[in-house]
Amino acid sequence: MNHSFYHFVLKYRGGPKGDMKAVFAESMFKDHGFPKYEESFDPLSKYIEEIADPQMPASVFDDLWKEYDDLRSLG
Repeated sequence: MNHSFYHFVLKYRGGPKGDMKAVFAESMFKDHGFPKYEESFDPLSKYIEEIADPQMPASVFDDLWKEYDDLRSLG
């Protein structure tokens, strides 16, 4: 898989309103400053913790990152 974290998370856009991953994805999509081509944990985590909208909580980021990282490990 050669997709950035941003492109991976976009698959959750349009999900149920109560789904925190869908809320995260929609907020991320609307955030024009989000690092769209980043594939590394540290810069993304720093962005989430310091700059991102409250609709992108670190706990949801961590869940999404685990999925993304697991998928990348498969190959």
